[in-house]
Amino acid sequence: MLILILRIVIGSFLVFAGVMHFIKPKIFNRFIPNFLPKLWVNYIAGLFEIIVGVGLLLPQTYNKAGIGFFILMLIFLPLHVWDVFREKPAIGSKKIAYIRLPFQFVLLYIAYLIYSN
Repeated sequence: MLILILRIVIGSFLVFAGVMHFIKPKIFNRFIPNFLPKLWVNYIAGLFEIIVGVGLLLPQTYNKAGIGFFILMLIFLPLHVWDVFREKPAIGSKKIAYIRLPFQFVLLYIAYLIYSN
């Protein structure tokens, strides 16, 4: 039951966040390093978030989507590390950046739980 709740909550959040990448792309610009093409990276990240989110919501695909969620969180991990060391973190305050970084590992563990069940 816990895995089902995690799948619904995280899947819904990923779909919402992915759609927001297309509706309000400028919100995510500060999270993307300047050496990367911001608009393309933003749209690709949003598309993957939508795909993984929908996958987590469907009973037929949630195991594979769990792997996708794990990979997505691994890809985002360096951005959260980078954010902690920035003078003005993209996430907002230093305090939130410090909280967000270990939370990324919690999300990685949740992805493992989803995949393994």
